Amino acid sequence: MREAFLNSRLRLEEVESLLADPSVVADRKRFSQLSREHGSLSKRVVPYLQLLAVEKSIAEAELMLLGDDPDFLELAREELASLRPVQDELIHKLEDLLLAGEEDFDRCIIEIRAGTGGDEAAIFAGDLFRMYCMHARVRGWQVEEISISPGEMGGFKEAVFALSGDQVWECMRHESGGHRVQRVPKTESQGRIHTSAATVAVLPEPDEVQVEIRDEDIIWERMRAGGAGGQHVNKTESAVRIWHTPTGLEVKCQDERSQHKNYDRALRILRTRLYELQRQKAHAERSEMRRNLIGSGDRNERIRTYNFPQNRVTDHRIGLTLHNLDFVMVGKLDEIFTALQAHDRQARLKQAGLGGKTPS
Repeated sequence: MREAFLNSRLRLEEVESLLADPSVVADRKRFSQLSREHGSLSKRVVPYLQLLAVEKSIAEAELMLLGDDPDFLELAREELASLRPVQDELIHKLEDLLLAGEEDFDRCIIEIRAGTGGDEAAIFAGDLFRMYCMHARVRGWQVEEISISPGEMGGFKEAVFALSGDQVWECMRHESGGHRVQRVPKTESQGRIHTSAATVAVLPEPDEVQVEIRDEDIIWERMRAGGAGGQHVNKTESAVRIWHTPTGLEVKCQDERSQHKNYDRALRILRTRLYELQRQKAHAERSEMRRNLIGSGDRNERIRTYNFPQNRVTDHRIGLTLHNLDFVMVGKLDEIFTALQAHDRQARLKQAGLGGKTPS
C-alpha cells in the first residue's frame, strides 16, 4: 500500500514540474488534464505525508520511553496516547483512498424512472426524487434539475437531475438499482396494498477532459418540446435530440426554453452515459473480483423495499431493516448510507488483501 502512495508522491512532483513548463501552460487541453491529475494526486499525497510525520513523532516518543527520566517518560506516554489515534485515522483514510481508486467525483447525475405500477409508480418516483433532494439540502449539496417528465396523476415518469458537493458520489453510488414500494395508493378504494417500483441510476459526472466527445461523432436535431409547459412548448423548436454514432446512445432534452441550454444539458447526460459505459466495461473485466461488493449497480437489481403500512425500509443487499420509513422519506438517509459504506469498505479491504491490517 505504501508503495502506491510513494509512487503518487513521485508523480505529483513530476506533474508540478510539468505545470510550470511554459509549453504545457500554452496547451490548454494538456494543462487542464495535468491540473486535474494534480488535484487528484494531492488528495492522496497530503494524508500520506501527514502519516509519515506522525509516525516519525511516534518513533521519537518510543525512544524517549527507553530513558529513565520520570518527566520524559510521562511526556512520551502522553505523546503516544495522542498520536496513535491520529495514526489509525490516517491509515483508515489512506485505505479508503486506495480502495476508491480513480472514482473520486464531486458531481453525479441521478436518473429516476417509474417502473411497474402505473400512476402509483410515477408517484413513488416523485417521492424518491424529493427524498434525495431533501437529503441533499441537509448535506449542503447543490441540486440541478436536468430533465423532468411529469406523471399524469403526480410524481414523475422520469426525473434526471444532478447533485454536486462533498462526498456526493461516495454517498449516492450505492443507490443504483430497483426500488420497490408497498402501500395503499390514494386511488385504491378497497384499502388494498399495492406493490410498485421505480429504478434509479446514479452515474458519476465526468468533465470534458475525462470524456471527449468529437463533433463528427454527434448528430443532432431541433424539435418542438412536448408535454406540460403551456403555449411556449408548442410554438418553439427549443428541444434537442442528439445521437452518438459510435455507440448509438440517444439523449433528448426539452426543459429549457433555450435551444443552446438544452443542447449543453444533452451533452452532459451523453458524456455521463459514455463514461458509465467505460466503467461497466472495466468492471465486467474484473467481475469475479467484484462479486462480493454491494450489488452490481444494475438498475434491474432490486435493492430496497419501502413498506409504508409497517413503516419499514429494507435494504436487501446487506440485510438492513429499519422501522423509521417516515424519517427516511424526508431525506434522513445517513443510517442507510453509513451501513452501506461500511459493508462495502470491508468487502473491498478483503478483496485488496488488506483486511484491516496495518499497511506495510
